[in-house]
Amino acid sequence: MAEVLSQAEIDALLAALASGELPEKELPSGEKAAPKKYDFRRPNKFSKEQLRTLQLLHENWARILSGFLSGYLRTNISVAVSGVDQLTFDDFIRSLPTPTLLVVFTLEPLPGAAVMETNPSFLFPVIDLLFGGPGEMPERIREFTEIEISVGRRLAEKLLENLSFAWRDVFKVTPAVEGVETNPRLQQIISPSEVVAVITLTTSVGNESRGLINLCFPHMMLEPVLSQLSRFYHMRPSEPPDASATRNLRYWLEKVPVEVSVVMGETSLSVQEFLDLEVGDVLVLERRFGEDLDVYVGKVKRFRAQPGLLGRHLAVQITGLAEGGEA
Repeated sequence: MAEVLSQAEIDALLAALASGELPEKELPSGEKAAPKKYDFRRPNKFSKEQLRTLQLLHENWARILSGFLSGYLRTNISVAVSGVDQLTFDDFIRSLPTPTLLVVFTLEPLPGAAVMETNPSFLFPVIDLLFGGPGEMPERIREFTEIEISVGRRLAEKLLENLSFAWRDVFKVTPAVEGVETNPRLQQIISPSEVVAVITLTTSVGNESRGLINLCFPHMMLEPVLSQLSRFYHMRPSEPPDASATRNLRYWLEKVPVEVSVVMGETSLSVQEFLDLEVGDVLVLERRFGEDLDVYVGKVKRFRAQPGLLGRHLAVQITGLAEGGEA
């Protein structure tokens, strides 16, 4: 067992250390201190906290994109962050396939430019959906046409527009597309040795096609906000809910107009019967006299109602919830 020093011995050691009388410990003869390896070409300029904050920000962006793209393309699309790393710009460029769509963009007021790469496995199915197709990959990867590049640029503008929403909790930025390139080897807007933060997102279009979206932020661009990234990581979990923000959100949500419609009844006709309709013909609806009508909010059936008049206007009186209306 190691010997335990008394308080007097501890005080003597501290006094000798303060006066410089304590001799330096020498290594045994022939033994050398092991050097630590450090790669000056790939220094770690981003801390783990800063990378973690970037991941949190872009996980929010991924959720926003999932909802936006699903509504924009009218199909099931999911986006998720798969990793955040720091490497040199040269290593990032070498990891990209050819062809691919590289979009150079700025984030005013931050300096410099960043790069967003949309993988062909993501872009080809999306373009197919935009042109009315089922969202399938071509049989082989080919070069993008001029029309496809133009469509890809417009899609990138919409993706970056949603990026500003994800960033606004840390720093308000205004994205703007500066240029588009399909060959990564020709992209030299950033020094090859510059350290960059790369956020990789996996995408799923429908149930089959899977692709990638990569965001590449140079250290030079993010340097003005690095302190805010660290502070955001520490302060974010302990932030209390803002009651006024909740009230404001509720107020504006209640101002959103919704379409309410009432279905008097339905019937089925053949095409020939439809073509033979004339003025004065009577259609028999599949609803009995006195039976409740269906009231729809948007496209969802919510209530049951009875028809009537309110002054000189047609009206309905709500008599109850439709089946499943509680949800």
